[in-house]
Amino acid sequence: MSSNIFVVGLDDFNLSQLRSLRHANEYQFHSLLSYQAIKRPVLKPIEHLLQQAYTKLDNFEGSIDAIVGYWDFPVSTILPILRRRYNLPGPDLEAVLKCEHKYWSRCLQIEVAPELVPEFQLVNPFDPNAEDAIELEFPFWLKPIKSASSYLGFKINNRKVLTESLAVIRDRIHRFAEPFNDILKQADIPSHIAPVDGNYCIAEGIISRGGQCTLEGYVQKGEVTVYGIVDSIRSGRHRSSFSRYQYPSNLPGHVKQCMIQAIEKVLLYFGYNDSPFNAEFYWSKKDNKLYLLEINTRISKSHCPLFKMVDGEYHHAVMIDVALGHTPGFPHREGRHRVAAKFMLRHFRDGYVKTVPTRSQIDQVKQCFPDTEIQLHIEPGMWLRDLPDQDSYSYEIATLFMGAKNQKQLLANYQAALNRLCFDIRETERG
Repeated sequence: MSSNIFVVGLDDFNLSQLRSLRHANEYQFHSLLSYQAIKRPVLKPIEHLLQQAYTKLDNFEGSIDAIVGYWDFPVSTILPILRRRYNLPGPDLEAVLKCEHKYWSRCLQIEVAPELVPEFQLVNPFDPNAEDAIELEFPFWLKPIKSASSYLGFKINNRKVLTESLAVIRDRIHRFAEPFNDILKQADIPSHIAPVDGNYCIAEGIISRGGQCTLEGYVQKGEVTVYGIVDSIRSGRHRSSFSRYQYPSNLPGHVKQCMIQAIEKVLLYFGYNDSPFNAEFYWSKKDNKLYLLEINTRISKSHCPLFKMVDGEYHHAVMIDVALGHTPGFPHREGRHRVAAKFMLRHFRDGYVKTVPTRSQIDQVKQCFPDTEIQLHIEPGMWLRDLPDQDSYSYEIATLFMGAKNQKQLLANYQAALNRLCFDIRETERG
């Protein structure tokens, strides 16, 4: 008998991966809240989304065996609410918020692992004296306590940039602040954190030096398991935009082990249990210093094809096993490639999209390089500024998932693929 798996924000790209899992014949996948509902530019109130989900689940005639999701906010914070109502395994809402509320998380991290935490300070962007209240020295990062995809994250190099960034934040922070505040109302928040809602920001010292990577793992029955580490390579202004994720990581073994020990200590202190996670770290080779950037309470969907190409399975399998209460038996190095990457093709100035690669061009690349997947995020007739939830310094126009026998071949294949894909983006509509 198949297990009924409800997926919040199910989209076609990930559905095809779910259906190709080794044990997919044991699962029946159901969409719970559409991709459009959880990714539209203006989110409906969280209570509306929850009621929509409750209606579908309450009217379902079969068993509700698992509720899962691989998107960031609001999905990551809706999941514990849904699971609690239907008595399914997973962390409580407070444990999730300890990871995802940037200020609360830093306050807790400094209690258990202060060596991992940069200088930080709470900032109220609506305070007329906000600029004078920040005590951190330039440069520092300023970002909302809840966001997604580095939205409204700014590197503050001087007073002028601070003034301009605060103005932008005040104008746009409601995009995630309002629904996040709806989530906070459903949680038991300590009195010293409760006033810090989604309209606040956090200022943090610069830690983006050296190598960055992401640990993919899960906590089950109080035990932390890390099954993969993915390197994150950045480019562009301030090295603030991701150019590719590459698996497996090239970091030294002793550094990886220190990261695993660190995240185990933090997650167990938070009371996080029975769910996947991914945690982002920086390691400075110069002074052998580790910093924890952030913890996400989900698998990274961006890494799914990388695990498939190298290990032989999408790590949706881990997400499902943990949600069902099963011990994951994730494969290791059983894939067709030794190394794989997600390349994020970026444009660093606004522009009007005249043309994008044709179906024929995409098919030609996929024929030349087996297992390659290509996603276009733009279409002719649009302006890049209309792309939703971009970082503050670039526009992601396409992604390519590719595998190879080594890094040198991987990068060469990527360049060869780009040479076959024709984009025409101009600064003016008629240019």
